[in-house]
Amino acid sequence: MEIIRGILAIFIAVSLLLYNSSNVEGRYRHHKPKNKGSKNTEPPVSPTPQSPTAPSSPSKPPSIPSDPYPKDPGNRSSDYIFNVMDYGAVGDGSTDDTNAFRQAWKGACGVESGVILAPSGYSFMITSTIFSGPCKPGIVFQVDGLLMPPDGPDSWPEKDSTQQWLVFYRLDGMTLTGEGTIEGNGDKWWDLPCKPHRGPNGSTSKGPCVSPALIRFFMSSNLAVSGLKIQNSPQFHMKFDGCEGVLIKKLSISSPKLSPNTDGIHIENTKAVGIYDSLISNGDDCISIGTGCSNVDIDGLTCGPSHGISIGSLGVHNSQACVSNITVRNTIIKESDDGLRIKTWQGGTGCVSDINFENIQMENVRNCIIIDQYYCLSKACRNETSAVYVTGVTYRNIKGTYDVRTPPIHFACSDTVACTNILLSEVELLPEEGELVDDPFCWNAYGTQETATIPPINCLREGKPEGLREISSYGC
Repeated sequence: MEIIRGILAIFIAVSLLLYNSSNVEGRYRHHKPKNKGSKNTEPPVSPTPQSPTAPSSPSKPPSIPSDPYPKDPGNRSSDYIFNVMDYGAVGDGSTDDTNAFRQAWKGACGVESGVILAPSGYSFMITSTIFSGPCKPGIVFQVDGLLMPPDGPDSWPEKDSTQQWLVFYRLDGMTLTGEGTIEGNGDKWWDLPCKPHRGPNGSTSKGPCVSPALIRFFMSSNLAVSGLKIQNSPQFHMKFDGCEGVLIKKLSISSPKLSPNTDGIHIENTKAVGIYDSLISNGDDCISIGTGCSNVDIDGLTCGPSHGISIGSLGVHNSQACVSNITVRNTIIKESDDGLRIKTWQGGTGCVSDINFENIQMENVRNCIIIDQYYCLSKACRNETSAVYVTGVTYRNIKGTYDVRTPPIHFACSDTVACTNILLSEVELLPEEGELVDDPFCWNAYGTQETATIPPINCLREGKPEGLREISSYGC
């Protein structure tokens, strides 16, 4: 009996061994890699990016795209990474590496999900360059090292534009990201004799005054910018002109408090924008929103020192300006000349509508809440017969401290076109130091208070002005 059991056990073991061997061989046949010596004519497989949401109809703008690419491209095939070092870049901070970046861009632009990589541990100096498309979908410009322009106007090549440094043009689905720094070398531009802080009492000297914006996106769509440190721009740090579908997150933008015209992020004629979880300190507006912008969502921003968050200026030289559906929430503004500002020139046309400021913390800010329809660059601003119409502006849960040199609330609306539908709720602003200023300023401003404000505001007019036209008649 024991012999029979032994024979059966041996038979079962052999059967299982043959069965498993057969399955392993089958699985191996399905996934067996190609011989290393053979030529693989098939392109390597790259990760599939998350596509930005497309508009469902021409009348509906695209939603803000999600960030399609990780910071680390290490999980990609080397066939998709175009390291500028492989194209002759030196990365010593003084050698002109422009050609290497242009060649790497050309390679990355020609393949789907290509990555142009400026690696960590190097400092790259390049001159004013336009990186243009169209490119294959999903191109990534990744800066992990230090990237910078020539050092000041005397080092700027004469043939290069002095209005802009890096330009990204006619691109769809591009990502600018990395763990590195884009350094603007702006201090010598700020010290040009023409700049406002150079002369006594604000006077300036004649001479060349144009300074380059550091990064500009132009006529592009479905863009993502994340992770970078951008600093010391000669002028605006980042501009978006004529773009649609922009995601900005986790940026650090910085320049000194007195650096002139160094707006952090400027958008103009740009729609469907999300700006999230970023730090901005500079010498002008943290974020400036120009004409032609709509569907802008700003959340989780820390701003200051700066000139705050501004819509405008709008309507200069009697032009038409339209801005709508702007939301700013969960934001800190500190040590700034302005907080939440809407500024327009007399004589303009158009409208600003559906503006929402919510959950904003102020820390020692002048002009915490301001609508200024008499914005101008001279002391005597002409009161003209037309103005940009401002309507539907909500301030909800705006709290903190203000600089007592100016009232914390200031609504200066046009004589001929009143501001309407201003709403204040849970606005509580106390002096950082000194006496409580209890005289907010209003001129031709209509609105309501859901709760009493601190300081009290009694100058808002109730209802609507006589002869108020439909918003559509203002051309927006």
